[in-house]
Amino acid sequence: MPKCLYCQRENPSAEVECCHCGMPLPTQTDTLNERSQQRFMWFCIGLTVFCAVMSVWLPRSLV
Repeated sequence: MPKCLYCQRENPSAEVECCHCGMPLPTQTDTLNERSQQRFMWFCIGLTVFCAVMSVWLPRSLV
């Protein structure tokens, strides 16, 4: 059951528009885009953590 992006209500699977507010429901490609954005967010978080650990772990020069 797709959830409307505007009113956040569940709709029957066969519907193209929301039964409550009339806005278009998300398609399968919208779900794929959301998944790739989430993957990119986790990549950025991982890169940030890696950089923080490396800045603490790597030796410092005393000069």
